[in-house]
Order: sequence, then C-alpha cells, then structure tokens
Amino acid sequence: MSVALCTTSHSPLIGLNDPDPAVRTEVDRVLGSARDFVQDFDPELVVIFGPDHYNGFLYEMMPSFCVGAAATSVGDYGLPKGPLHVDRGAAYDITRSALSAGVDVAMSEDMQVDHGFVQPLLFLFESISSVPVVPIFINCVAEPLGPAIRSRRLGQAVGRAIGAMDRRVLVVGSGGLSHDPPVPRLQEAPDEVVERLIRGRNPSPEQRATREGRTVAAAAEFAHGSQAYRALNPEWDALVLDSLVRGNFGTVDEQPNEWFVEEGGHSAHEVRTWIAAYAALAEQGPYTVRSSFYRAIPEWFAGFATTTASSNPPPTSSESK
Repeated sequence: MSVALCTTSHSPLIGLNDPDPAVRTEVDRVLGSARDFVQDFDPELVVIFGPDHYNGFLYEMMPSFCVGAAATSVGDYGLPKGPLHVDRGAAYDITRSALSAGVDVAMSEDMQVDHGFVQPLLFLFESISSVPVVPIFINCVAEPLGPAIRSRRLGQAVGRAIGAMDRRVLVVGSGGLSHDPPVPRLQEAPDEVVERLIRGRNPSPEQRATREGRTVAAAAEFAHGSQAYRALNPEWDALVLDSLVRGNFGTVDEQPNEWFVEEGGHSAHEVRTWIAAYAALAEQGPYTVRSSFYRAIPEWFAGFATTTASSNPPPTSSESK
C-alpha cells in the first residue's frame, strides 16, 4: 500500500477566457509536472473529492457527502460526456468505512458529475475513464453547509479505508481556492432560478449554453476590473496552502463558515475537498509536499493552485534505532 496526493483548482473557463499566454503556459507546465508525478506513482485507484455546481446535485436531495458507485460526466463547458471507470467494490468499502466512523455519507449508483470532477481527471490522465476511480462529492455551495471540520473527518475515514487496501492509491482534491463566481444562491434567487436549483437536472443544450455563456461573460468583466464580484484573496490562499502543507488543519477547518465567505468568497468552501484529501493522506502518517504552485487568475475566477504530495516511507530498522 502506498498513497500519493494531487490537489488542484479547476475552472470551466480554461480555454474559454484565458489569461495572458505566458500565464497559461506556466499553468500548463505545472499541470504537466503534476501529471508526470502521477504517472511515476502509477496509481491503481484514484479517490477524488470534488464539488458540484448544480449539475449533478440539486436541492431536490442535497447530501453533505456522497460516494459514487457509478458515475457519469454531464459534459458541461464542452468537456467529455460519458461514464467514469468507477471501482464499485472500492466505493462500497469506503462507504462502509465512513459510516463505521460515524461520518454520514450518501451512496449513489447513478452519480452525475460536472467539471469539478472531470477537469482534474483530464489534467492528470488521458481520459475520464483511464483509471479506476471512486468519486466522492462534497457539498461546497448549497447552503446550509455543515462545519468544515466534517470534511476532515470524512477524509480521515477514507484514509483508513484506502490504508487497508493493498494498492497504490492517488487521492485528488478538486476546487478552490478563493473565488466567488456568479453561482446562484437559493435564498436570493428569483423563482425561475429556484425551480432550476431544485429540479433543473439535465437541462437542454440551449439552456446549458445560455447558463455557461453568462459565466464566461462574467469572468471577462471580472478580469477587466468589474467591482460586481468579490476580489481574489492571495493572502488567504497562502494561509490555506501553508496550513495544509504543514498539516495544521485546524487553522482552516475549525473556522466558522462565515470566515470562508468573508475571506475567500462563497465558492471558497471548495477548499473542503483539499481538507478531505490531505486528511486522507495524513491518515497514513507523515507526508512530504513535493510541489506547490499558486497564482491568482481572475480570467478563470480563481485563486489557482496545484500541489502534489506523498506519504513518507516507513523508517528502516537502522533509522528507527
């Protein structure tokens, strides 16, 4: 058994509203290095913690956490549609481990996932079905939200499950850091948007294109200095990265939910996926961060970051003396 980690921001605006070419080249280089790290590790299973943006999970039934025993990409923002290669047995093992630890998780035999899961898989692999995966949804946008520390407890339970597997397991966290794009909020939305947030599964291509076009336009406005959206917060992003790199989870996940919004914006709650991923890695023992990259990219509505890490090998007999 060995465990490695890759956490990364995602953005559906990649390729649709890109920053200066030099910035895009830099990000591509970083993601290429992350892919090389993953290829060298050669995972036999990928456990990916990701959010949703009212594509697969709506208010008709909104769990805090859900493990997918089968999953299909909805193909938003021109990304590939179709099934992920889900390891059903591993999904059930992880679910049992979480429930035994007192972490309430839902189970889905028909999970729908959007760019929050699909983009990281494409960053790291040739396709969304290249490697066996277990997708684990963490609600990061639909209020009310539970305390962030529950994501750490979820990650710990998942870490115990994968630690018992005789496999090379890559843990992925997808989301964050500071960003506040125009994701609708139920309490403030007009009636037609409320209806979509509750029962708007599987929109028509025209409806999806309209929604996505609004996001692209908003990002262009934000990048040109619009004050209609909350600014990115590189200082807060640095605090989050440092806390996770050092394993000081409480600095972040013991804060109230309001702190995340005030410091990083409503969608900053996506750092819950990073908390869960790092907690799963930490459950194996001490770890070493192999790479860490950060850049604020307003064109993508993102404090964009990518890290890689791996568990430290056990000490040899001579080292332990």
